[in-house]
Amino acid sequence: MEMPSNANAVASNRDAWNDSARHHKNNPEWPALLESVTLADFSCLDATLHGVLEQLGVEGKAVVQLGCNNGRESLSLFALGARSVVGVDQSAAFLDQARELASRSPHAPEFIEADIHHLPDELHERFDVALITIGVLNWMPDIGEFFHHVARTLKPGGALVVYETHPFLEMFDPEADDPYHLATSYFRREPFVQDQPIVYEGKIEQPAATSYWFVHTLSDIFTGAMAAGLQISHFKEYPHSNREELYDRYQQRAAQLPLCFTWVAVKR
Repeated sequence: MEMPSNANAVASNRDAWNDSARHHKNNPEWPALLESVTLADFSCLDATLHGVLEQLGVEGKAVVQLGCNNGRESLSLFALGARSVVGVDQSAAFLDQARELASRSPHAPEFIEADIHHLPDELHERFDVALITIGVLNWMPDIGEFFHHVARTLKPGGALVVYETHPFLEMFDPEADDPYHLATSYFRREPFVQDQPIVYEGKIEQPAATSYWFVHTLSDIFTGAMAAGLQISHFKEYPHSNREELYDRYQQRAAQLPLCFTWVAVKR
């Protein structure tokens, strides 16, 4: 199969996410979320991410979330005392959901539709903190270029916080007959390709825009960030999963795998 250019892969991923937005909204959690965001102290952040952000200090700061999806995590940053929050995503359909949630909230985040590789000038060197959570890094074909654009959003001395799935987990297929068999190389270079809607649980058997999930090793991530002028100040791996429930089977094992990680990098 011939791989698309990086720009075409990013555009195809955008189309796939726009198509998937309706499936994410069509579940019992959406009405509950609409109700929850009306609270001033609403937060959907788990204890791990909350702890990292609390230790870093978000109170009174300008924060940007890159790859904000439906904005629920962006809204959660106000509970930590953020002065202002901007959510950026390239999916217009998910940003429609984000704005619907924000209309119910007592807070006023700003949501901007943009490809991370083509951020508007108004976002350059504007923020004290940038946030990236699960499922952002793997949609990026060139992790080094990605971090270059991320770094441009930060003021000098600003911090990037990342809470992501561990790349080691990409070696396993939780739906295989033997989910503990090593299914692919840690150093895999070709992306995983999907032609069905992107959903967090199960599958929807209908065609959708092709999506490309790129695998990056920890060394790719670290060297890409450092080359972009970011200095790693925190890195921690965890035995719990922060992705789809299918991956919960890899938790609480005698020979425990690293399932996710947090790190903080400061712009020099």
